[in-house]
Amino acid sequence: MLICLLLIPLGGGLYVLLQRRRQRFAARFGSFGGARAISGRQLGARRHVPAALFGVGLTILMIALARPQTLVSLPRVEGTVILAFDVSGSMAADDMKPTRMEAAKAAARAFVERQPRSVQIGVVAFSDSGFAVQAPTNDQAAVLGAINRLTPQRGTSIGQAILASLNTIAVDEEQPAPLYSDRRPTPTVTPTPVPKGTHTSAVIVLLSDGENNAAPDPLEAAQQAADRGVRVYTVGIGSAAGTTLHVNGFTVHTQLDEVALQQIAQLTDGSYYNAENQQDLDAIYENLNPQLVIKPQQTEVTALFASAGVLLLLIGGICSLVWFSRLP
Repeated sequence: MLICLLLIPLGGGLYVLLQRRRQRFAARFGSFGGARAISGRQLGARRHVPAALFGVGLTILMIALARPQTLVSLPRVEGTVILAFDVSGSMAADDMKPTRMEAAKAAARAFVERQPRSVQIGVVAFSDSGFAVQAPTNDQAAVLGAINRLTPQRGTSIGQAILASLNTIAVDEEQPAPLYSDRRPTPTVTPTPVPKGTHTSAVIVLLSDGENNAAPDPLEAAQQAADRGVRVYTVGIGSAAGTTLHVNGFTVHTQLDEVALQQIAQLTDGSYYNAENQQDLDAIYENLNPQLVIKPQQTEVTALFASAGVLLLLIGGICSLVWFSRLP
């Protein structure tokens, strides 16, 4: 569409030719040729102003046809919730009906459906490792789809869940993320500690039965979250009495470890909830304080160019009508 701009110089050249033709006509027939105003005064350069305005206006309108974009920093109020799901084998226990996993999904779905569009929700799954299943988004259908796809896997590493959630928050906000590798038993990034609860626009909701059996230490990972001011709300799945699982010929007794989940929540200035009381999950959002953030994004500015072009055409037309009682 920008190639159309080549028509502007052609139009300008045609205007110059017409002006010279008018001057020759005026020189031959006098003021009746249009070189003077009705009052007899010389018009001078003023007679070119409407045409110049029309030319600039048309140029801007042709640029608008190309649908220009620019990087605009737009303010918006938002908060981020990371749902960290325990998908370990113990989540297949049926002490919560139909299973712990399905009970956790039901609690999470109810929580997601009650959130406003200003809250972005991400999903992290963890067993003996943690990984992001869904990047933070306000598309509830995408979040619910990610939750529905979760299935029980192997062991349990709550520490990996917290670190993976912090990584997801950091990537979403383009901040340095905490890293963990099996080759090095400690995180490779040591943040500058901040007061608990400083990061009020992002929280982690950890849904687990609390039976940790893989590195790293969940309390050390929770300290990583606390040092960043990120609160971790833990949701206990299962019962304290527990149940017995039969997996691959082995018999395993599994029960809810509320103490571990309570310690994680206390360390990060969060709270502990039991999934049997889904109404308590509302309190998580009540304690989430969305903040005003400025995020740059590519925005089409066609309307601005079109408005400016039409305004110049309008001004040129008014000038021509007032001065010459005609349009250029």
